[in-house]
Amino acid sequence: MTTASSTSDIPDVPRPLTTAALDLLERCEAELVAAMRADDPADRYVHAHLSALRAGAALVAVRGRPAGPRRSSPRSVWEMLPRLDDSLQEWADLFAATAATRSAVEAGRSGAVDAAAADALLAAAERFHRVVESMLGLSAVHPLAG
Repeated sequence: MTTASSTSDIPDVPRPLTTAALDLLERCEAELVAAMRADDPADRYVHAHLSALRAGAALVAVRGRPAGPRRSSPRSVWEMLPRLDDSLQEWADLFAATAATRSAVEAGRSGAVDAAAADALLAAAERFHRVVESMLGLSAVHPLAG
């Protein structure tokens, strides 16, 4: 006798998107657009990082917080992502490493980033957004307004 399994038991089947996840994806796209339009590299960097953060949070909203002992539970999106899917480790490492710079920029530290660093982070955030959309079973049918 076979029993039906739920989609949550099958990793390749997209889970239903929640309102929270859709809101986070919308905010992710808005941050990407703001980053693309930002003339100041510091602003571009902050918006790009926030975009990636919201994309990661959308994935966590759909897949759920990874379980673990209370003391060792992940505390940030960047800690949670690799626990949800090993393939996200490099993304998590990249954006965790850039979080301190984003904080420095937000705190008003001038010269924390240059145009090249801001452009590189924006490009990474755009790629990560597409990865998250793919993992959630979405496909980009429209380019982001630039």
